[in-house]
Amino acid sequence: MHTSNISIDIELDENKVPQQISWNATDSTADMAQKAKSMMVAFWDGADKSALRIDLWTKDMMVDEMADFYYQNMMGMADTYLRATQQQELVDDMKKFAKEFYKKFKETQLKENK
Repeated sequence: MHTSNISIDIELDENKVPQQISWNATDSTADMAQKAKSMMVAFWDGADKSALRIDLWTKDMMVDEMADFYYQNMMGMADTYLRATQQQELVDDMKKFAKEFYKKFKETQLKENK
C-alpha cells in the first residue's frame, strides 16, 4: 500500500498569530514547500458525526483575498458534493449562494472605497 503525507508548517508570532503558512506533500511535483496566506482543513469524525476543522490565515491576508478564498472554496465544495451525491438542485443552490456572497462582498467594497 502506498502512503502519502501532507505536511503543514505554521510560523507564529509572539502572540501565536500565524505569520507564515507553508505546506508540502510527498506526491507533489513541487520541489520546495509551498507558501499560503490561508488554509482550511476539515476532517469528518464518523463516530461523533461531527466535522473537525482548522481554519488559519496570516496577518497579511487581505479582506478581498479572504472573500476570493471563501468564494472559491464554496464553489469547490459544491462541485465535490455533486460528484459525491449527484444532487444537482442542491449544488445549484450552493453555487447561487456563493455567487450572491461574492456579489455582496464586491458591493460592500465599492461602498467603502467611495
